[in-house]
Amino acid sequence: MSIIVIGGHTRSVGKTSIVAGLIAALPTHHWTAIKITEHRHGVRSAHGETRDCATADHSWAISEEKDRSGKSDTSRFLVAGAEHSWWVRTDPGHLEEAMPRIRDILVSTENAIIESNSILRFLKPDLYLTVLDPQTADFKASAQTFLDRADAVLLHSAVNSKAIAWEHVSLKPAIDRPMFAIYPPSYVTPEIVDFVRARLALCS
Repeated sequence: MSIIVIGGHTRSVGKTSIVAGLIAALPTHHWTAIKITEHRHGVRSAHGETRDCATADHSWAISEEKDRSGKSDTSRFLVAGAEHSWWVRTDPGHLEEAMPRIRDILVSTENAIIESNSILRFLKPDLYLTVLDPQTADFKASAQTFLDRADAVLLHSAVNSKAIAWEHVSLKPAIDRPMFAIYPPSYVTPEIVDFVRARLALCS
């Protein structure tokens, strides 16, 4: 089994699109996709209720996506070709409590692709790609912490002459890693697919 982790420095930089794009580009890997979301006000579903593997205090919950409409991120993974898709929700700092269930899921998969930075505290993936957008100022502490573990950087190509929005952020930990330009809405380029395919081949 191979595990890929897709992280990024903040929300809405294309992480979900990259997960879906890699699933679609590498269908023979029979992916299980996992999206990890850390909420700040209790673990709830989109409709307000807890679902599936939820603890009594609602500090974490896991549910398997079955909807193939493509309306949610985890549904997009199924549409892209994932065999299974899971949504993990935790309160900040409670991901460790969900890890036994996540490991149970991983044990039964052929290959897994996980959208998260925080998961790197608890496992060492075969490949970690980080997504960076210099025009988006927010830079999560988790993204900075794990920058030196990135196997490659997926960098939004500048579309205008705006200055880099980050402050007090150093990319030195990843300066010697392969960097690939990405462009919305597809994000995943043939070069990225070739890189991922080659790295997975080394793991097999």
